[in-house]
Amino acid sequence: MSEWTSQARRGILEYCILQLIGKEPRYGYELVTLLDQWEPLAVTEGTLYPLLRRLLKDQYIESFWKESESGPPRKYYSLTASGRDLMGLMSVEWNKISTAVGYIQRYGGEIP
Repeated sequence: MSEWTSQARRGILEYCILQLIGKEPRYGYELVTLLDQWEPLAVTEGTLYPLLRRLLKDQYIESFWKESESGPPRKYYSLTASGRDLMGLMSVEWNKISTAVGYIQRYGGEIP
């Protein structure tokens, strides 16, 4: 089961990160903490930061430093215009996929 779960999480995780950053700028550890609330989405920093670096490289997100009230400055991430476009496309696809899976679960594959 762990291989199937790992494959399913990989794509969903990127979508969830874009959703979280799309609501408001977030820093890395904050993303780890938010995702930890849901066991299937929990990630380590070793998983998160390479994904953030790739999204930065692909220009879907941008970063900036902000002073922290409780320690050193933090690197925040926010969506770029292309990141918002990607998140919108992913949302459309996610809705199609989740609707199709829901029909299969409820009706055995035949659309009522």
